Amino acid sequence: MNRASELSGANLISASSVVKDFSGHRALNQVSMEVPEGSVYGLLGPNGAGKTTLLRIINQITAPDQGSIHFKGQPIGPEHRPMIGYLPEERGLYAKMKVGEQAVYLAQLKGLSKQEAIKRLKIWFQKFEIGAWWNKKVEELSKGMAQKVQFITTVLHEPQLLIFDEPFSGFDPINVNLIKQEILRMKEQGATIIFSTHNMASVEELCDHITLINASEVVLQGEISEIRENYHADKYLVSFEGDPDALSRGLDSRFELLNLEKNGMGRQATIRLKEGEGSGPLIKNLVEITEIKSFQEILPSMNDIFIQVVNDAIQKKGS
Repeated sequence: MNRASELSGANLISASSVVKDFSGHRALNQVSMEVPEGSVYGLLGPNGAGKTTLLRIINQITAPDQGSIHFKGQPIGPEHRPMIGYLPEERGLYAKMKVGEQAVYLAQLKGLSKQEAIKRLKIWFQKFEIGAWWNKKVEELSKGMAQKVQFITTVLHEPQLLIFDEPFSGFDPINVNLIKQEILRMKEQGATIIFSTHNMASVEELCDHITLINASEVVLQGEISEIRENYHADKYLVSFEGDPDALSRGLDSRFELLNLEKNGMGRQATIRLKEGEGSGPLIKNLVEITEIKSFQEILPSMNDIFIQVVNDAIQKKGS
């Protein structure tokens, strides 16, 4: 049994009513969230919403003006720093140092011995196909290679909590997939991951829970599956055989045909229920006019939900 499966569901990180001001600007306003152990947690929001500020507070780079952060139920403090790995959006390596030398140095800062650091780094460098760059200077690395090095030094000491701010920035699709696989592998081994990203497809693929912040305040929070279900638009995708004109003519006024197209040997229709109607009457209506091959609800993407929720929040503030 892996570590993740043994977790009790307790929260690794709890943020309670966090407030942070900078020179008259409120970056965070009464922000609370709970991050379950062994989960991948997405922290989302438009640029300037306050995401990075919250990540920096969790990482103890700055402190909240009000509210609190707890790590496994205890007020977060210096003793928790070795348990955290943080990859900030603003990357930074010493340009004149050799890659391997710098990676070993950073690993030792995280508490690893030089011998253990080199051993682990050799494995990671081979996995990320950058072993040939061990004795090169950092300034000789491409942006993507430099980001691989920083990712490795962030996770090398195998912390309980990993915090990634825009971890996919600058990577090509192959390396994005590599980072995703590593995130899922670390989750499987029991790590808890918080990451901020604008890539909503990655959120759907990786995250168990999310918090969406807009203009310093939480506007949406919860499990991905529940959020998508709660924002369903009563749309259904129907694959069928038969005359598409018959379906169009036979669909009664309680339902709206949004799209009709050929799908392989058959046909595919997108149908929306009008307010107050259920899927049962739609199925009954369809059975009477065509042969149904498949019937499934179309749930909105996280990208659609992100845009809707943020726009609603902006309109609410402006009204």
